[in-house]
Amino acid sequence: MNEKIAIITDIHGNYSALKAVLDDIEGDQEIEHTYCLGDLVGIGYETNEVLQLLSSRADISFVMGNHDEAILDIIAGREPYSRGSEKIHHQWIASHLDRKFLPFLKEIPVTLESIYNSKKLYFVHYHLSEQNDFSPLDKEPSDKKLDEHYRTSAADIVCFGHHHVIHHFKSKERLYLNPSSLGCNYKPLAPYAVVMIGEQGDISVSFKEVAYDNKEFLLGFKSQNVPDADYILKIFYGDQHLKYM
Repeated sequence: MNEKIAIITDIHGNYSALKAVLDDIEGDQEIEHTYCLGDLVGIGYETNEVLQLLSSRADISFVMGNHDEAILDIIAGREPYSRGSEKIHHQWIASHLDRKFLPFLKEIPVTLESIYNSKKLYFVHYHLSEQNDFSPLDKEPSDKKLDEHYRTSAADIVCFGHHHVIHHFKSKERLYLNPSSLGCNYKPLAPYAVVMIGEQGDISVSFKEVAYDNKEFLLGFKSQNVPDADYILKIFYGDQHLKYM
């Protein structure tokens, strides 16, 4: 029997994009489970709406993202990885986070592993260093570099996010998959991936893009006085808000 899962990542506090994707996933009755690869919050400002929806679902498993980790660090009084304007942004997100979601966030692990039809899957927000920290972003990834990083791994499929572009590498060793950021896009589209693993171990990957109305979300950066809104809207959303002004 085929086994089918959905992979989402980098929601970044974008509730309308998340709702559109989860509704699309629910339309496929064959999808057994959804894996979320971190950065639930940060960048977007709909922190509590996103966490309310995600924490209410029993059919989604999570791993910790760097933005999630930074905001937890700030709330706990620890120094986050972020500096400058990014740290100010994280402090603002932390100050608006409903504390009832802290137990949910604190329980999220850094990695997960699962097996579907004998294939071993490894889930992580981004590649980890030997110190178990997130590695610096590699803007020119390759199957060779990924094979070297995961040379001791027994995984057949490595699923990750963080880099907001699709990765789909197949080496002799394993498959590497990043469906791209669900919540940050230069178009009103929310991407995710579906992985189907057959009885004989055959693997099929589908990349999906769900259209949604992002007008209210984009305009909210200014009305909510989100720190560094102009920079965020340009870098992560391609200044799409300008067509509504």
